[in-house]
Amino acid sequence: MKTGVLFIHGFTGGPFEVRPLVNYVRSKTDWLISVPTLPGHGVKLELHKASANTWLMEAELAIRKLTQQVDRVIVVGFSMGGLIAMYLALRYKVDKLVLLSAAAKYISPRILLGDLGILLTESIRKKYPPNTFYHLYDYKLTHTPFRATLEFLRIVKTVEPYYEQIQAPVCIVQGMKDGIVPFSAAEHLYKKIGSEKKVFIKSPFGKHHICYSNDCDNWFHEVLAFMQEN
Repeated sequence: MKTGVLFIHGFTGGPFEVRPLVNYVRSKTDWLISVPTLPGHGVKLELHKASANTWLMEAELAIRKLTQQVDRVIVVGFSMGGLIAMYLALRYKVDKLVLLSAAAKYISPRILLGDLGILLTESIRKKYPPNTFYHLYDYKLTHTPFRATLEFLRIVKTVEPYYEQIQAPVCIVQGMKDGIVPFSAAEHLYKKIGSEKKVFIKSPFGKHHICYSNDCDNWFHEVLAFMQEN
């Protein structure tokens, strides 16, 4: 049985936000992995051209393509990507669902970008060559239109009423030092999601960009074990 994993990044971000976990899964499996860039996101932000509908459509196109190539699909979503992952689980056959710092509550984009700046200047430089992403911080901070934050809010409101209808086994990973998404949001998701199989992984040192937490190596294997379970 062939497995595919769809990773969905967060608001104003890109595939680099989930890259450490992507690399870990690739090193341990032969699974087919898809990491699309949502419209308006990535290295060059063009969020004025994008909307909630285009983000959801891109995710749907990605899961449809992956479904044609594999027998089972796992969806991993970070931050806003966690909301989109839940949206997909409501509309498609998803074998497993992994939610990383899922932004179940509306957050300030300026605070989010500030946390992103810390990520780019500290965490990525430890794991990737200098000047890989952190020089984009000021650019991202000044190229996020208010309209884009309203589109983010649309994603939140689209998914929120249907948490209880999600049936796919779910693994929630939340950093206890996350200054963007409160820990209570993850607890709320854990209680409200309708899945019978639910796993809650708490990262004592994890901030919002959980895949770059100092203790990520401690929980990556737990997430993979969840993904591999029959």
